[in-house]
Amino acid sequence: MSVVSLLATNALVMAVLFFILWLVTLKTRDVTPIDSVWALGMVALGAASWLQTDGDPTRKALLMALCSLWGVRLGGYLLWRWRSHGPDRRYVTMFSKAKDAKGWGFGEASARMVYLTQAPLLFIVCLPVQLGQLDTTPAIGTVAAIGIVVALIGIAFETIGDWQLVRFRADPGNQGKVLTTGLWRYTRHPNYFGDACTWWGLYLIAAESMTGLWALPGPILLTWTLMKWSGVPTIEGRLKRKRPGYEDYVRRTSGFVPWWPNAA
Repeated sequence: MSVVSLLATNALVMAVLFFILWLVTLKTRDVTPIDSVWALGMVALGAASWLQTDGDPTRKALLMALCSLWGVRLGGYLLWRWRSHGPDRRYVTMFSKAKDAKGWGFGEASARMVYLTQAPLLFIVCLPVQLGQLDTTPAIGTVAAIGIVVALIGIAFETIGDWQLVRFRADPGNQGKVLTTGLWRYTRHPNYFGDACTWWGLYLIAAESMTGLWALPGPILLTWTLMKWSGVPTIEGRLKRKRPGYEDYVRRTSGFVPWWPNAA
């Protein structure tokens, strides 16, 4: 199968899935599940690639197993968070501003600002799991082994970071406070760092193949969005306004890559 055929088919699969989800959210008036679809959609594209390609079986198995482990865990966690906490206030605020500034209704705003934005981002970030399954050679080697370790560290980091945050928020005595222990002592965003590690690891597995090398835009785009666009800037802007002591936490703690905290 050619690269063009694979990506064209996968783009169609994703377009259908996103269109169906958009129709569902027109009824529910809540696009929050798109966050879990971000993760589960990667698994869906990986599975679609698995069915279409005849690449090296070991590489295909590694990419699918690690992508599924990451995607099912994160997607399930985000679904649980949505069911437990309700609509994400980011989207509520976004649609309110779009209605006031541009006169868009929910359907148009959700299509333009969520689905038509997230779909291409998801598709590009998932390139390692798509392109990495095409080539039959070479066999898995040292670079892929490093990638496996990096991806597993990322999955563990993100999972532990999310677990620590859930436990912290579950304690009523922590309301209004800043989590500064566990992994959060060494980075302000262990979940985002883990996310980036996972996809750089998947890229290293894919990059041992010639076609997989071309998947580099995937982890680059993900890292940029987490650090400069929809991740860190969005979260930190809100926390600086609403959490006393967060400015001090910022001064002490690494913003992304884990490191020993600075002296207070």
